[in-house]
Order: sequence, then C-alpha cells, then structure tokens
Amino acid sequence: MVEANDEHLRIRRAGPVDATAVRALTRAAYAKWVPLIGREPTPMAADYEAAVCRHMIDLLMVETELVALIETVRVADHLLIENVAVSPPCQHLGYGRLLLAHAERLAADLGVATVRLYTNQKFASNLELYRRLGYVVDREEQFWGGCKVHMSKRVA
Repeated sequence: MVEANDEHLRIRRAGPVDATAVRALTRAAYAKWVPLIGREPTPMAADYEAAVCRHMIDLLMVETELVALIETVRVADHLLIENVAVSPPCQHLGYGRLLLAHAERLAADLGVATVRLYTNQKFASNLELYRRLGYVVDREEQFWGGCKVHMSKRVA
C-alpha cells in the first residue's frame, strides 16, 4: 500500500506537453469498463489538449513514471473531480485514494467545503471506494443508456 510520505512519489501539475500522456493513461485506466457498459466511458474521449489548460490535472509520478492522475475543476461552491485514472499495473496500490485525499486538500486550500464527483452506476468498485472514503450519493441521472451517480463529500 502506498504511503503519503513515500520519497519516490511526487505530484505535479500537468501542462500542455503532458496532454498525450494524460490521454494515454486515461484510456488505459478506463479500458476495463468498455465491456461492462458497451461503450467508451466519457473520459476516454475527452480533449486533453484543452483540459490541461482549463482544468487542474495533477500527475502522480513514481520516480519519472506517470502512474495516476486526478483532474479537478473549481466550480463556484465546490471542487469537481472530473477524472481519476490509475495505470492498470498500478491499480489497487492506493494511488487513487492518495489522489482523492490530494483533491480534498486542494478544495480546502481553495476555500471550498465540498468535493463532488460522479461515476457510472455499473462501476461498483468505484462506488464502494468512494463510500468508504466518506462520499455520499446526492442523486442519480440517466446518461447514455446507463445511470450516472453524483456523489459529494464535505471537507475541512
């Protein structure tokens, strides 16, 4: 399991030169969901050239290797987690939890008291993780033949 103080880990903000790596990691991370929902999840088709300029995309590096990322958007009264992606060989090592905690600290630093995210209802392992971390379901909505679950968490 990953430790927040691991000297081999660092988080840095993505820039335009990182768009290709962000896209590749996101596509690899979400590929496992395609057979489950019968289509590519939305993050697989995002415009990352624009996103690295408009959103905050924080990259988790182990030494020089990109292993995970979190994409957030500051909204008037909350921080929206748009995307959490972990490289398939690095999944289940705690990197997603580390980045979610990073987003919660970022929200507090920005002066917003709520972090919001959404996921597909069929992504049961994601829903379970978010619930364990204190996120609650706010609402559900129909989306592309499935159901999008909106969740939130109050942060200090």
